[in-house]
Amino acid sequence: MAEARRTRGRGREGFKRRGGGALRPANEKPRAKGRALPLQGRGGACGRSRPVSSECRLWRLEIPDPGGDPARPGLESRPVQTMDAEVSLLLQCPAGGLPQEQVRVELSPAHDRRPLPGGDKAITAIWESRLQTQPWLFDAPKFRLHTATLTAPMGSREPELLLRLGLTSYRDFLGTNWASSAAWLQQQGAADWGDRQAYLADPLGVGAVLATADDFLVFLRRSQQVAEAPGLVDVPGGHPEPQALCPGDSPQHKDLPGELVVRELFSSVLQEICDEVNLPLSTLSQPLLLGIARNETSAGRASAEFHVHACGGCRRRRCGPSSAPLPRAPSFSTTACRGVPPRPSLDPHSSADNKGLFLELR
Repeated sequence: MAEARRTRGRGREGFKRRGGGALRPANEKPRAKGRALPLQGRGGACGRSRPVSSECRLWRLEIPDPGGDPARPGLESRPVQTMDAEVSLLLQCPAGGLPQEQVRVELSPAHDRRPLPGGDKAITAIWESRLQTQPWLFDAPKFRLHTATLTAPMGSREPELLLRLGLTSYRDFLGTNWASSAAWLQQQGAADWGDRQAYLADPLGVGAVLATADDFLVFLRRSQQVAEAPGLVDVPGGHPEPQALCPGDSPQHKDLPGELVVRELFSSVLQEICDEVNLPLSTLSQPLLLGIARNETSAGRASAEFHVHACGGCRRRRCGPSSAPLPRAPSFSTTACRGVPPRPSLDPHSSADNKGLFLELR
């Protein structure tokens, strides 16, 4: 969170560490307009926009216990509501979330982005233009989400999530999802391939609903100096990195076994918490995948949202302005950590409760 590193950091924006696209400021994931709604209020995901942050606040929120139809655990049908038009829910996992053992990845060139109509010269032009104004940007490979499917394997009572992934890059993300022609590309994708996202990079991000030992949730406020969504509220997160599994500028699909990609998906969200909230890895529980959301402000780029518990490593009383353990050092990206008093109950579908939460997070 403090100094920008080009190793495992916030590559979510391609800017910070985890191999994203920039050396320091900026994040490649836009946040939905200044709202920081509780996870449940978004059907299990908070729209992603993660890069550097300038402040950390905490909020108390209960996570529902597992339940549902005993014959098909976790696969019950339930209405999905979102409180923000800029965030859509792609997939909601069974109540309580899915552990790493119940997630599979199929990585294939067939799941890559389709070449743009007329060629990809427009992507190159956009990238070169961005480098003129933001010379700290650098390209890096990312995983591209093609589809996500919940299944109930024969002979098993445990649901399983299959993620079909391809490979993309931060450069392609800026040249498609963030291009002025993104809406047109979605229309063309639907017409040409029956898939609105066919021509978009859609790099998969990760985000964490991080609960402290005293049941507060950790939120980060983005710095005013970042390139995208400055000053808005978000949760810890970033990207799983192909280069973490296969060093080099151009990892190949054949060099990235599905089981290792799953491991990177789950471990990356823990690493982001360590980097951004400055908590030791040993204090964090194993992540549970709650769902996948699309950020419509960046043409539907997807983010996998996890629940992680800090097992005694972080408490609200340690996150005050004078004793905050979060910032590693003062910088343009991090300035303070504050705690928001908990409430005994919170209705995630209540506009009044969500408005109150947003006001306290400001």
